[in-house]
Amino acid sequence: MAVPDRMDERLRALRLVEEQRMAQAVFAGVIEGGLISPGSTECEVDDRIWDVAGEVFGTAVGWPDRLVRSGPHTVLPYGHCRPDRVIGVDDLVVIDLGPLFAGHETDFARTVVVGDDPDRRRLVEDMAQVGVAARERFLGQDGITGRQLHAEVRALAGKAGWSLGACQVGRLCGQAPAVGGSDPEPRDFIGPDNDEPLRRTAAGGWRAHWILEIRLVDERSGFGGAFKQLLDLV
Repeated sequence: MAVPDRMDERLRALRLVEEQRMAQAVFAGVIEGGLISPGSTECEVDDRIWDVAGEVFGTAVGWPDRLVRSGPHTVLPYGHCRPDRVIGVDDLVVIDLGPLFAGHETDFARTVVVGDDPDRRRLVEDMAQVGVAARERFLGQDGITGRQLHAEVRALAGKAGWSLGACQVGRLCGQAPAVGGSDPEPRDFIGPDNDEPLRRTAAGGWRAHWILEIRLVDERSGFGGAFKQLLDLV
């Protein structure tokens, strides 16, 4: 397989950024359309989001999978089977648009607060702040490893009073998310076992691009949220 040249690299980076922009447009359409409401089921909201995604992307997209999780479902691990659930009046609702992107090339997730619970609102605000701080740390340290960035995010989460909801806080673009029972390569994730620099050449000679995946949970109250977006590209 030929090693990608500068133009190949540039085009891939532009595609990743454009896909994230389209995901942001889908999420904006969900919020502006008021598609998340108490009394709706997760599957009903799923169907509405797929309709919005079809309008934004202009074609059939991704692979069929659940996009929405709410309430106690927000603390379940990735890939965990769950029954449909009615969204309550004081729920957190995670909108994970990863299934829109074939090949796991990128990912985008945000968490919406239904109701006025101050703890749930604080969790959503803290996730965004942790995301900004993690990116600043990445940009400010050329040789930062997956282990180092994971430790930074874990410390920020603990300082804010939350626990991490996953063993890793990011993954390599193009790498499937870690699922129970799989045997992922630590170097492909921003986690405690990755001692390699995040700025490196990945498989096939491509420059490594990363997705930041922050999941914070309140273990006592049994709710959590997710914040995902590109780490090194804007």
